[in-house]
Amino acid sequence: MLEISVRKIAQVILMARELDRAESELRGFLEDLNEDEAASLVAVMWIGRDSFTSDDLEEAIETAKNEATTPTVDYLLGTPHLSDHLENGLAELGLDASEDEDDLIRGV
Repeated sequence: MLEISVRKIAQVILMARELDRAESELRGFLEDLNEDEAASLVAVMWIGRDSFTSDDLEEAIETAKNEATTPTVDYLLGTPHLSDHLENGLAELGLDASEDEDDLIRGV
């Protein structure tokens, strides 16, 4: 089970798409996540880039917690195609962030 809301993942997706403009905002947002949220976010990204399958979500979360040798913020910001991987990971898990993304863009 994910320990982070789809809305928070949508926020990361939106900021990651505008990384040149929003890196400091994204960095601050990621630094504010608790350990469980950060591990879930990394797990979704891994599922989206096919390092794990959706059936392996719990294992991916545990791996993210146990193998966090680099600060999560630096790890995620250094990941090419972060927004794509997050969207793909959510899709693999049967989740969709598009409504949350739309709401965030509209300021709802």
